[in-house]
Amino acid sequence: MKNSPYRLILASASPRRVDLLRQIGIVPDQICPADIDEMAKAGELPHQLAERLALEKAAAVPASPDHLILAADTVVAVGRRILPKTDQESDALACLTLLSGRSHRVYGGIALRLPGGKILSRLVTTHVKFKRLSPAEIQACLASNEWRGKAGGFAVQGLAGAFVQSINGSYSNIVGLSLCDTMNLLQGVGFGHHH
Repeated sequence: MKNSPYRLILASASPRRVDLLRQIGIVPDQICPADIDEMAKAGELPHQLAERLALEKAAAVPASPDHLILAADTVVAVGRRILPKTDQESDALACLTLLSGRSHRVYGGIALRLPGGKILSRLVTTHVKFKRLSPAEIQACLASNEWRGKAGGFAVQGLAGAFVQSINGSYSNIVGLSLCDTMNLLQGVGFGHHH
């Protein structure tokens, strides 16, 4: 992936996003987590929140001339209801109970800030259907601690992989970053052409 005029900064502390990028041969030159307020505004729809937070994260990192700044945000929603990034087991329990037997959407906002300050963005939507979960399955998921800090209280690449009946859209978007859309954005500005 060398031979690019740009250095890439990832504005995210998420180890999942780092792993996803590594999967397609991209290793950021630097990781600078953006520290922004992630609360939804009154009346803000889930997809608007994902897009706004990605843009704000991209704008929050101090830039230098030859740097591309990649930022992303993932929002899980049932209808208009935004599910929290779960910090407490009670939140994770509430999320999993709500998601059981239901379809939900995962919105991924991706933003790429160019050296001149211009920001390109994409919004990716994935539809996910969970099977009906037994109390034992929910308990196992809670006991695994995989839910900590995850939007919607689950990690699709963990135990919750067994709950997914169907996915319509990007799988990597559910993990935390749509690789196809990210690569399209990066290639569009001349980053990382293969030879």
